[in-house]
Amino acid sequence: MHLVIPYASAADPQALAALAELSLPALDSALAFLTPGGLAGGTAPLETGAPDEYSLELPHERLLASLCGLPPDTPAPLAAWALAQAGQAPGALAWARLTPLHCDVGSDQVTALDPAALDLDEARSQAFFDALAPLFPEDEGWTRRHLAPGQWFLAHEQLAGLPTASLDRVIHRNVDAWLPEPRLLRRLQMEAQMTLHGHPLNAAREAEGQRPINSVWIWGCGPAPRQALSAGVEVDERLRAAWISGDWAAWAEAWRALDAERLRPLVPALRAGTATLSLAGERLAATLQPRPRRWPERLLAALRPARGLSNRLLERL
Repeated sequence: MHLVIPYASAADPQALAALAELSLPALDSALAFLTPGGLAGGTAPLETGAPDEYSLELPHERLLASLCGLPPDTPAPLAAWALAQAGQAPGALAWARLTPLHCDVGSDQVTALDPAALDLDEARSQAFFDALAPLFPEDEGWTRRHLAPGQWFLAHEQLAGLPTASLDRVIHRNVDAWLPEPRLLRRLQMEAQMTLHGHPLNAAREAEGQRPINSVWIWGCGPAPRQALSAGVEVDERLRAAWISGDWAAWAEAWRALDAERLRPLVPALRAGTATLSLAGERLAATLQPRPRRWPERLLAALRPARGLSNRLLERL
């Protein structure tokens, strides 16, 4: 099996401060026998590519795309994957996610708030999705699918290969750095904002003391890859909620729980080479591989595992 842990690190100084105080004994124990290797078994110490917290996709998304055999410059088809994971066959269509947002307009920036805070129920979510339907007419080749509250999907041949910023790059951040470059997506986003402005559905939300839905984010474009993700790949996202909100005390606590509950039972398999571990932060991802050692060194590592190995690795991600 291959365990992927995203949101394992962040560039935020407060996150790095929390990381410096974090004790992860199971990960330390595994790292005494493992070393970060290239994604395809090469000698590169980390994932290929320069560390960049402003890349459109998160490192774990690029990692999963590579595990599906996609070239490095191919956008990860996050929408098609989400549909497949929900039991909805994406087929050969090029899908995108259309996520409702409230953007807080300040004097010097526009900040996207977490869409989970919109608290949409099924009926309201469907009503908002239907309000945007004229922007995506079926007679022009659009397919629309409402999966769950706030989980909206679009398909069109023009969406194939369009680069977009992942939603998790945008939440609680200034959207200016992440606005889509493709003209089609910019136009659709602007038209959606104009449709939502002053809409009766938003008037009802504001009357109830809720924030209006004043924008959308289009992301995760592309058709499903021909090579499916292996059934042995498991993505543990328990660090995400605290990472997204910037609650680094909660993030550190979630890391401790993950280390004790998920990594500690996995250490023997990691040492034996029958399991693989990948860690992904805000800038890079690392896939750990067995470290060649003579048996006295392996015995010493087992008896006296070095502390702090995990901290030194994670702060690089």
